[in-house]
Amino acid sequence: MNKKVAFYTLGCKLNYSETSSIGRLFIKAGYDTVDFTDTPDVYVINTCSVTDNADKKCKKVVKEALKISPAAYVTIVGCYAQLKPKEIAEIPGVDMVLGAAEKFQIVDYITDLTKNPKALIYNQPVSEAKEFISGYSFGDRTRTFLKVQDGCDYSCSFCTIPLARGSSRSDTIAHVIEQAEQIAASGVKEIVLTGVNLGDFGIRDGKRHDKFFDLVKALDEVEGINRIRISSIEPNLLTDEIIEFVAASKRFVPHFHVPLQSGSDKILGLMRRRYKRDLYVNRVAKIKQLMPDCCIGVDVIVGFPGETREDFIDTYNFLNELNVSYLHVFTYSERENTLASEMGEVVPGSTRADRSKMLHILSDKKRRAFYESQLNKNEEVLFEGDIKDGFMHGFTRNYVKVKTKYDPVLVNELKRVLLTQISSDGDVEITESEEIFAH
Repeated sequence: MNKKVAFYTLGCKLNYSETSSIGRLFIKAGYDTVDFTDTPDVYVINTCSVTDNADKKCKKVVKEALKISPAAYVTIVGCYAQLKPKEIAEIPGVDMVLGAAEKFQIVDYITDLTKNPKALIYNQPVSEAKEFISGYSFGDRTRTFLKVQDGCDYSCSFCTIPLARGSSRSDTIAHVIEQAEQIAASGVKEIVLTGVNLGDFGIRDGKRHDKFFDLVKALDEVEGINRIRISSIEPNLLTDEIIEFVAASKRFVPHFHVPLQSGSDKILGLMRRRYKRDLYVNRVAKIKQLMPDCCIGVDVIVGFPGETREDFIDTYNFLNELNVSYLHVFTYSERENTLASEMGEVVPGSTRADRSKMLHILSDKKRRAFYESQLNKNEEVLFEGDIKDGFMHGFTRNYVKVKTKYDPVLVNELKRVLLTQISSDGDVEITESEEIFAH
């Protein structure tokens, strides 16, 4: 009987694509992949370390895993594993910790499932993580997350990702196209492009060979993929030529996620971001000029050191007036070995929480206003296989989340529907008309 392995992923879409790729390594080695609760022989937990909360989640997942399968061999990989391997090794029940350069050789490291009193650590300096390892998620979602870039050469003062993932490096365009064609052949209809700093695509061996725009143009020609979505792109790397191309594209959808982090130029400077807010305004205006119904998501951090009440109100008002669709709100948390952790003027935790709450409420208002602007429109929806209370969900090209009564025939199908009203849970309901569904 084959050994069983289960996975748990914390953090970003990039982590999901890498977990799926690691899973395929185990399958190739003769393991069966099973659900987290199916008493596996091996647990692989892929970690994030963007916030303190992510670290706490890792400890909780390990604890829950060992309740289900006390004899299981527990391996931790990911950003937290690269940054704090000794700390992870102290978590009761952890057997192995693999760094950024080692995680894709995980099957070679797990040669013996005997639990030892002390966790094994294989963790080279992140500078050794020079090779780009491709990957994509598969089999667990209607959409596939395709990793095309890793690492980051930026030095934002709050961020540990360059310490956890190393310098910017990318796949070749030819190999990305090859993978996209494989994904298309499998029946997947939507690809989400992922990376740590996606817009910086094109660096190999420390030299620039391509631009992200070159990749976008090449992917637009891949047959069999209906939708391609850009997961997140820095405002200074989102060029007019990219926006104009997406607006006229056959496959790229009208949805951008563009990190802002602060609406205050003073705070942006302290964060060592590579733009001021005027540039952000111009990017949003360009998108909305060419794609009035485009969905625009925004990352924003509250409680950064030195953020006064006036700075926060500046950010709030800036976002309130900006024509964007939703916010991803992060509460600043101190991270070791970052410039921000050494800055004075620490914002009290209660103040951070209050500011976060205000922006979450603003995000809800923004999302509802965007959804309301889309009502009574006939849109194409890609339905997913999830079931909740008898309903299934899907997304329009511009990322409106819709719901309808579960129908197995609709899973992974593209259907034109009429967006009719917003339900009590905030999703958009659709007209279940045979005429609509027949189109």
